[in-house]
Amino acid sequence: MIVGILKEIKSEENRVCMTPAGVEVMCQHGHTLLVEKNAGAGSGFEDAAYKAAGAEIVDGPKDIYARADMVMHVKEPMPAEYDLIREGQIVFTYLHLAADERQTKALIKSKCVGIAYETMQKADGSLPLLTPMSEVAGRMAIQQGAKYLEMEHGGLGVLLGGVPGVDPGTVVVIGGGEVGANAAKMACGLGAKVYILDLDLDRLRYLSDIMPKNCIPLMSSPAVIRDLVSRADVVVGAVLIPGAKAPKLVTREMLKLMKKGSVLVDVAIDQGGCFETSKPTTHGDPIYSVDGVVHYCVANMPGAVAKTSTLALTNATLPYAQEIASKGWKQAMRDTLEIKNGANVVGGKVTFKGVSDAFGLDYTPVESLL
Repeated sequence: MIVGILKEIKSEENRVCMTPAGVEVMCQHGHTLLVEKNAGAGSGFEDAAYKAAGAEIVDGPKDIYARADMVMHVKEPMPAEYDLIREGQIVFTYLHLAADERQTKALIKSKCVGIAYETMQKADGSLPLLTPMSEVAGRMAIQQGAKYLEMEHGGLGVLLGGVPGVDPGTVVVIGGGEVGANAAKMACGLGAKVYILDLDLDRLRYLSDIMPKNCIPLMSSPAVIRDLVSRADVVVGAVLIPGAKAPKLVTREMLKLMKKGSVLVDVAIDQGGCFETSKPTTHGDPIYSVDGVVHYCVANMPGAVAKTSTLALTNATLPYAQEIASKGWKQAMRDTLEIKNGANVVGGKVTFKGVSDAFGLDYTPVESLL
């Protein structure tokens, strides 16, 4: 199969979807790899390294879209790319369609095979291609929260870890999955007082066993959230319903209870955000304030640590990319549950329930297309 590795064009996105080492593996399995010029530069991977690994360096995206059977990105295709996507072409990347009606309709119109990293789910409920970026984003959420608590950014001037004789800061993490657990781990490491909320009692028991003593797992409810955000210095939104819009768990009314200069970090912003006052921001303009509360809602947080993120992402995506390229998408979906679960839009039909529900579109089970 001819596989195209595209340069990211989303604002301040420095990741690349495959390293030269990944390209070498794909080429060894008989595939042709087209890599857009300077695709890996932001992550420290030069064109010469891709060429040495067996790739052909291509000047622009038009040639890749015209030639490749499967195109790969990190982030979703941008509007400038919509008309380049061909019928039957596999688009393998993070799509986050439930929060993006325009992209959803563009992919339906193109009749491509849209396979989304974020909805690829194993039988045990784990999300193998979301996990590495969730680990990065969770850890970064605390770095960013701590930074924007500084007064020069409008924060209330609290050091999360405190010092001897002074109370540490309070961090509330809503959601006990990969993002939440990694955020809580980082906040605990800084010495903050940490609350982590979830609805799954078994997950809370697990977190209670593995987390340090300065982390308190609690059953989530509107009343608990309302109480804790009024005391919090940093609140991390880490809630995910795979492929669907995130629920709004911190309302505008709750915001009025929060301390002026406290910080909200919405890691769920790719799926619409879990704070009612959230709107996507960029690394170049990452924050805004509502009712005196600082909001950090960057939609591609791991892009700021591109080298780490690219290596972690390729480790996870490469086996699946190789399987799709070797077998074709239909056989790969028949053989591997998580690839089948990644099908969001196929041949002009919406094949993921969370996406059809988000926009009131007809739903077609992907099994009927295999």
